[in-house]
Amino acid sequence: MLELIARPLTAEAFAPFGDVIDARTSSSFPINAGRTQRHHDLVAIETLGDNARPMISLFVSQPIELPLTLSFLERHPLGSQAFMPLHEERFIIVVAPPGDAIEPDQVRAFVTDGRQGVNYRAGTWHAIQSVLEREGEFLVVDRGGDGDNCDEFPLDLRVTLD
Repeated sequence: MLELIARPLTAEAFAPFGDVIDARTSSSFPINAGRTQRHHDLVAIETLGDNARPMISLFVSQPIELPLTLSFLERHPLGSQAFMPLHEERFIIVVAPPGDAIEPDQVRAFVTDGRQGVNYRAGTWHAIQSVLEREGEFLVVDRGGDGDNCDEFPLDLRVTLD
């Protein structure tokens, strides 16, 4: 079994897998007569394949128990997938680079601070939603359209926090 310790999420450490979404570190500009600050174009949404289109969903996830034990990672080869917590929910992220197989030494684990979201690039292997402490609501932006856009790869791993 692969053992991982989830480290704090940073844009630099997560860059090989996608983007960190965090209004505290993004540039912005005022709109709506100065009453709204727009954090604009934060990630590249990828929609590949026939009849592809961006799709917005809400996910409501139940909290996991630690250590987090997983038996697979999944990927979406035809599009990116972004998760943004709506109520400062902390969650664990487990990722591996795109490819036909997962090399255990390439798997990484992160933990958000509750105000960060992530955008997994198309093909990036990742764990299922793993919210900590309480039920979590997430705004999810991903790909809709034709084609099978979810693959699973068996992998036994256990994740703990620092």
